[in-house]
Amino acid sequence: MLTRANFLRGAVAALPLLATGRVALAQSDQQAVIDGARKTLADLHRDKAFGNARALLRKAEAVMIVPKLWKGGFIVGGEGGEGVLMVRGKSGWSDPAFYAIGSASFGLQIGLQQAEMVMLVMTQKGVQALLRDEFKFGAQAGIAVANLGSGVEGAIGGASPPDIVVWSSGTGVYGGLTLEGSLIKPQPEDDRAFYGRPVTTREVLYGTTPSAKAAGLRQALTGLM
Repeated sequence: MLTRANFLRGAVAALPLLATGRVALAQSDQQAVIDGARKTLADLHRDKAFGNARALLRKAEAVMIVPKLWKGGFIVGGEGGEGVLMVRGKSGWSDPAFYAIGSASFGLQIGLQQAEMVMLVMTQKGVQALLRDEFKFGAQAGIAVANLGSGVEGAIGGASPPDIVVWSSGTGVYGGLTLEGSLIKPQPEDDRAFYGRPVTTREVLYGTTPSAKAAGLRQALTGLM
């Protein structure tokens, strides 16, 4: 059976499929994304490269967590994955809103078939870009992206801080992740299925009543700070 995960793993087709939308994930798959996001945060917590980057997290406006970025076949080269976005509010981190990400190539190291990724969204400009119905990384988007560990910590207070700071890792090997050309799209149908009611991405992120279903992930993110 052809599923959305298979589409995302399927090469160049990932981009148009993300643009047109697909059937929602099964609830067990949605829960797997949430559980995977918690594991990714635990991996990030243990990562020595993240040590002095907690200051970035304390300043971040939002965080996107993608537990698994899949690299497709060598000839086809399509890659993608599922993740969640959480924004910072007055009372802490929001519930997670589901997202899909796809690309013809993420620039993963040769031989690396799977990676996990965390995007620290440092500006409201970056947040608003990710809230679009679909957002494609590229020079024309006007969003500055930097990789964690490239001296970016000292650049946050500068005149032109990056909008998004990316951490990525795969089986202990850094992926050198490049997001150029990657397409990110909210998945409100997954939000609706996971939370059990009709809900938009903005309602998930800016709602006033946090869901108990996402309490563990919110606590894990708070615990990193």
